Amino acid sequence: MFNIDQWANPEYFYLLLVIPLLTGWYIWRYAKRYPEIKFSGLKPFENIPGSSKPWMVHSLFVLRMLVVALVIIALARPQSVSSRQNVEIEGIDIVMVLDVSSSMLARDFQPDRLEAAKKVINDFIRRRPNDRIGLVIFSGEAFTQVPLTTDHAMITSMLKDVKSGMIEDGTAIGDGLATAVSRLKDSKAISKVIILLTDGVNNAGSIDPHSAAEIAKMFGIRVYTIGVGSRGYAPYPVQDQFGRVHMQQMKVQIDEKLLKDIAATTGGQYFRAENNKKLKEIYNEIDKLEKSKIDVHEFRRKHEMFLPFALWALGFFVLEILLRYLYFKRLP
Repeated sequence: MFNIDQWANPEYFYLLLVIPLLTGWYIWRYAKRYPEIKFSGLKPFENIPGSSKPWMVHSLFVLRMLVVALVIIALARPQSVSSRQNVEIEGIDIVMVLDVSSSMLARDFQPDRLEAAKKVINDFIRRRPNDRIGLVIFSGEAFTQVPLTTDHAMITSMLKDVKSGMIEDGTAIGDGLATAVSRLKDSKAISKVIILLTDGVNNAGSIDPHSAAEIAKMFGIRVYTIGVGSRGYAPYPVQDQFGRVHMQQMKVQIDEKLLKDIAATTGGQYFRAENNKKLKEIYNEIDKLEKSKIDVHEFRRKHEMFLPFALWALGFFVLEILLRYLYFKRLP
C-alpha cells in the first residue's frame, strides 16, 4: 500500500511497547470492574434475549490502540526515496599500431605472430567500451586503417581484414609511431595512449623513431611498446619454386633498446612477448593501467509518508468518539 524506503525516526517504534502494557491493564481493570456472580443454574435467564453489545464495547479499546499505533508510526516518519544518477564518462583515446611486415608470419606464435596479435587486440578493444580507438598498420610505410572511433564493431571488422603484404615490406617503426601521433595530437581526452607492437628492427621509413617519440611526448601521448618474438630462432614459412610451403628457421631480431627508449621517453612501458599467453597478459596489464574516468553524481529526494498514517489515526479516533458517545452512551 505504501512505498516506504526508510524511517527518519525509527527510535519511536520503542513506544509500541506501551500497547501490550495498556492491553494488560485494560484486561485487569475490566475484570475488577465487572466481578463474576455465581448462580446455581442458568434457568432464570433462559428467556432473556442475548446481546453482543457487552462484547462490542471492547471495540472502543481496540480503536484506541489502533490510534496509538498509527500515531507512533507517523512519529517515526516513514519516507520514500527517489534517486537518479548522472554518469559522466571520460574515455581514453587509444591508437593501436600494428606491424604487418612479412616477419610477422613467423610461427613461434599460434597460428602466427600477426594472427595472434589481432586476436589479443580484438579482445582488448572489446573490454574498452568507453574509449575511442584507432588502428594504424605499418611495414615499409604506414597508414591509418581506422581513425579514432567509438564504433568498435567497425574496428573489429577492419582488423579482421589486416594481412601481411598489404603494403611495401620493411619495418618503419618511426613512420608508424608518427602516424599514430598525428591522430592523437588534437585529442581532448583525459589520456592519450599508443600501443605499438613490432617484431623487428627499424629499417625503413622517413621518420626517426626517437624523433617520433619526442613529438609524442610533446603532445602528452604515452606509448606502450611490445616486442613480439621468441628468443633465438623462429620457424618462418617459405615458398619454394614449385609453390610448396616449408618452414625455415629465421633469427629473431627485435630492437629492444629502441622500444625501451620510446616507452621511457613518453612515460610508457616496454613489454616482451615470447608466446601467445604472455602477449595476452601484456594487453591485460595495459588494460588495468589505462582506465577510463567515470564520475557518478547521485541525487536523492525524500518524500514524507507520515500523513496517511496520521489521517487513519484521526479517522479511528473520530470513530471511537462517535461510538462511545452515541452507540455506547450510558444513561445516568
